[in-house]
Amino acid sequence: MIGDDWTAHRRDDGEVVGWIRPDGDTWTAVDLLGREVAASVDWLEAESALEDHGLRYLAEPWMLEGEGETALRVRMVEVTPERIVVKLEDFGDLRRLGKRFELPWPLPARLREPRDGDPDGFTFG
Repeated sequence: MIGDDWTAHRRDDGEVVGWIRPDGDTWTAVDLLGREVAASVDWLEAESALEDHGLRYLAEPWMLEGEGETALRVRMVEVTPERIVVKLEDFGDLRRLGKRFELPWPLPARLREPRDGDPDGFTFG
């Protein structure tokens, strides 16, 4: 949950890339998925960490565990401080209405980045 003392950090184009929250006498940078990007740093370091981290992770494939025999390859659809919505990988087919999954925010452990050995969607086993 976003605290009242969290400050949204925006890129030059106005897009929010995360938040900066108090951490004692220092600051912690948090990305849009609720993950700490930098902890116990000064304000400028927190801003820099969020800008360097960027938003590209939102466009990358993710793996969702617990919905099938193996992890499912999914893509982000919506990310808010209330929820994360992902859909089955559709490889850019806009006509395909893939199954969607609504997950809690911050990033739950069962939604993770791909690892070696995960199904890639291009290889038939």
